[in-house]
Amino acid sequence: MSTVWQRYRQYLVTDRHLGFSLDVSRVRFSESDMVPLLPRMEQALAAMRGLEAGAISNVDEHRMVGHYWLRAAEMAPSPAITEEIKQTQLAVAKFAGDVHEGRIEGATSRFQFLLLIGIGGSALGPQFVAQSLGSPYDAMLPFFVDNTDPDGIDQVLGELQDQLGSTLVVVVSKSGATPETRNGMLEIQNAYERAGLNFAQHAVAVTQVGSRLHAIATAAGWLKIFPMWDWVGGRTSVLSAVGLLPAALQGLETRGLIDGAAAMDCLTRGSDPMQNPASLLALMWFHIDGGSGTKDMVILPYKDRLSLFSRYLQQLVMESLGKKLDRQGNTVHQGIAVYGNKGSTDQHAYLQQLRDGVPNFFATFIQVLKDREEDLHPETGALCPELRVDPGMTCGDYLHGFLLGTREALSESGRDTITITIHSVTAETVGALIALYERAVGLYAELINVNAYHQPGVEAGKKAATEILDLQLRIVAHLKSSPSPQTAEQIAAALEISERTEWIYKLLEHLAANPGRGVRLVSGTTPTTSQFQVG
Repeated sequence: MSTVWQRYRQYLVTDRHLGFSLDVSRVRFSESDMVPLLPRMEQALAAMRGLEAGAISNVDEHRMVGHYWLRAAEMAPSPAITEEIKQTQLAVAKFAGDVHEGRIEGATSRFQFLLLIGIGGSALGPQFVAQSLGSPYDAMLPFFVDNTDPDGIDQVLGELQDQLGSTLVVVVSKSGATPETRNGMLEIQNAYERAGLNFAQHAVAVTQVGSRLHAIATAAGWLKIFPMWDWVGGRTSVLSAVGLLPAALQGLETRGLIDGAAAMDCLTRGSDPMQNPASLLALMWFHIDGGSGTKDMVILPYKDRLSLFSRYLQQLVMESLGKKLDRQGNTVHQGIAVYGNKGSTDQHAYLQQLRDGVPNFFATFIQVLKDREEDLHPETGALCPELRVDPGMTCGDYLHGFLLGTREALSESGRDTITITIHSVTAETVGALIALYERAVGLYAELINVNAYHQPGVEAGKKAATEILDLQLRIVAHLKSSPSPQTAEQIAAALEISERTEWIYKLLEHLAANPGRGVRLVSGTTPTTSQFQVG
């Protein structure tokens, strides 16, 4: 019996009910490698039980982390939270039903289009679900504004063209103060006003009670406000109203998403680390990179529907694990970089390096057994034969062969690979994949002793951006008070901030490139000689 087959049988974790399996047999580890890690994983599993019981896990904000309760409301630490979850799920289903039945409609017709405005997890999660489960026959066609890029917003508005009167806008922001989401909302609101439409009659908010967005939506009389809770972080919010509302409006199976995640949660609460797929994943990550983040995670789903999964995991994994300090305040610079897109497309993009280049990664293949939905004869109802692109071969056979071949090529080159197999892409399996990685990330964070539930680096970037934008206002005010053209160095000297000369030049360069901003480049071809003036 071959060693490959023996390892496959020994380390395969399967759940037939979910149509799921995890194969770590092509990671180069032995039983003895796991011996010192298993006690640490048992501690991590205990910490996860504490998290689900309501422990204060985000110590920066002194709040619980309860995204697991979203698919098991009865596990919430208080009856009030349990009831909030259940009532919100009912409210989402009722609102979507009212929209689909025309009881709530737009200015020109029933709502046919959905435009979600968000950023980070408030957009990535809904986008991933929409792409993975959507079809041309959905109740509403989804669009997304997930950045503060004016040109990107114009592209979305261009696709909607004259359909704003039949477009429902969902604005998602916990605080209501996130600049990208606020800016997108103002741009879309302006588009409605230019079209002579009442924005409030087409708008829904998903936000925290008492937030700035909550106040805006209440004062303007938006159609509905759905809650976000302080115990759900953005990157784990897809099974709250953040993701369930757009999914329900699109016409997707939200109950299936919840049930699939709940089933995976049950499976990943198991106490045997080698039979629990989330703990097994975390153990493999730790073994491969020594718990130091030296190996990148390459996600290769061999299914077009799952092509956004790597982007979704980038935020979940990198924002959760990318930390400068451990829980004791020691500098550790932890994290796992995530990249990837889909097979077999991206075999042609970077497989050469994966096989023969720097061995600084491990690959995770996501295999989907079912190739496509059955094509039935319109009259007889019989199953139509699958097209053979070669004798005995279909497109799906080729895709499956490329997955196995690529995995084999990487194994032959000494690269570690993990394979996750699902039977088909359904609401249940998508929910299960989300839940699997949420728990694996939490367990790995325990192994490397970092807090997975805060994001100080993101907040630092926001703080720096605020300082830069405040400086822009000062620069324009200074130019208005002085009629003569000036260089960045002259402005820096006048404002007594010579250490910010580069910022000043970059801000002026951007303003001058946009004629409507009132700042123009008068003369000069280099950063030193370029002179700027208002007018």
